[in-house]
Amino acid sequence: MGKRDTRLLIIDDDARLTDAMTLFLSRSGYGVEVAHSGMDGLARFQARPPHLVILDVMMPGMDGWDVCRRLRDQANVPIIMLTARDSENDRVMGLRMGADDYVTKPFSLKELEARVEAVLRRAHAPPEPSRVIHDDGYLRLETGSMQVTAEGRPVRLTATERRLLFLLAQNTERVVAIDEILRLVWGPEYDGQSDYVKLYVWRLRQKVEPDPAAPRYIHTERGLGYRFVGRAPTASPAA
Repeated sequence: MGKRDTRLLIIDDDARLTDAMTLFLSRSGYGVEVAHSGMDGLARFQARPPHLVILDVMMPGMDGWDVCRRLRDQANVPIIMLTARDSENDRVMGLRMGADDYVTKPFSLKELEARVEAVLRRAHAPPEPSRVIHDDGYLRLETGSMQVTAEGRPVRLTATERRLLFLLAQNTERVVAIDEILRLVWGPEYDGQSDYVKLYVWRLRQKVEPDPAAPRYIHTERGLGYRFVGRAPTASPAA
């Protein structure tokens, strides 16, 4: 999918900033739509779902946290959150609520474009040949379709969550270093940003572990990285 076919929805009440983002991203080849409130953003999203949402946190009325939660309830669209508050708590909240990335104001428009490209790259990575890489009766992972089921029910994951889970599962019983995870899942732009990995592991555990507080599959190897614990799949390659 090229830039001309990619639609972005910006939800931010700052008209000057949205004008600047729209001009820059449009010149870069993206289709851009703007909403200046959370409610308007949700309405525009439902009327014409975009390929990526750029969402401000601090808005009057419905704030970005609430918008993010509502978007995640209905779709796995990539979300980049914008905030003027550079605090770890805000980053943690945004990523835990399902945002794919987090950009602190003030930011350069080139930086924003780089983040947009990185998030879209993760969301639209080419599929692998279809095969079952893990099936222990509770959790089943299949490449190609990137399908994840737990207790026979589909698990709803974002593109980044899937990439992280499959990276770990395809390296079963091997400790995958945090730097390696960042490079392979997020890309070189995220070097040293270990918070992303920690928070996404937390999110995955909430979705795929029978007991997230006592993980069966995704184990933390302190100071090293993460290890997927499983056994050989019970099924042959998928048809």
